[in-house]
Amino acid sequence: MRFTEIADRVYLLPYPAFNVNCTLIVGDERALLIDTLSDHAQGGELGEAVRQVTPLEFALVNTHFHFDHCFGNAVLAPEGAPIWGHPDTAKELAERGEHWRLEWEAEYGLDLSQVRIVPPNQLVGREATIQLGGREVVLSHHGRGHTAGDIVARVDGVLVAGDLVEQGAPPAFEDAYPLEWPEALAQLQTLCGPQTVIVPGHGEPVGRDFLDAQHDLLTRLDWLIREGHADAAPQERVVAASPLNQWGQDGLAQSRIAVKRGFAQLSGQL
Repeated sequence: MRFTEIADRVYLLPYPAFNVNCTLIVGDERALLIDTLSDHAQGGELGEAVRQVTPLEFALVNTHFHFDHCFGNAVLAPEGAPIWGHPDTAKELAERGEHWRLEWEAEYGLDLSQVRIVPPNQLVGREATIQLGGREVVLSHHGRGHTAGDIVARVDGVLVAGDLVEQGAPPAFEDAYPLEWPEALAQLQTLCGPQTVIVPGHGEPVGRDFLDAQHDLLTRLDWLIREGHADAAPQERVVAASPLNQWGQDGLAQSRIAVKRGFAQLSGQL
């Protein structure tokens, strides 16, 4: 468990379980830790890794409500410490956190019994700027995508994208909005230059070319879903044409979820 510096005082820790990325941004007076892993034990390991880098107080950011990005909150945040997140993320965790904990325990065969769910208490509706002393981090929400409440962080040529960007695996659609995700990525494109380092929620850091390719991929899927729905095509026929299928069975599974949710959006059921 060790952070590696990927830009000036911006550190990345890829955690082996689920290949989740945690990002630490250090200023002159305080620091910011983006995403907190899956449970009590992982959060404790993450806190120790932070202390190998800096003794400064740090606030937290949750990029979205999925357990592998926020179930370490209670271990890492003293009572009342700032945890930044979108209102939808806070709502999901406050109102349905126990439901999600039990569902994810069953789905992944995990023991999450020690987890105390702590939602964000500093809400980012559209954009917020955090001063760390000598540098600032901009948090922003760009519409529904991987979830309803994804936020990203920008600092000095680095964009921390959460699961809006996925490297090494197909984008995940279980709680996604496939007809809106491409627009969220289009907005991220406007924030990134050719030298921007993009930290995905999972996988290796990428550049603008990767973001462009993922935007094109999800745009193709978006239009495929729209055309299939307009033609009253069977969902499985649309699934068979999905560009996500390049990832084999994992991609096929995500295609089915994406098409189902896209059809539900177009029918006004989502």
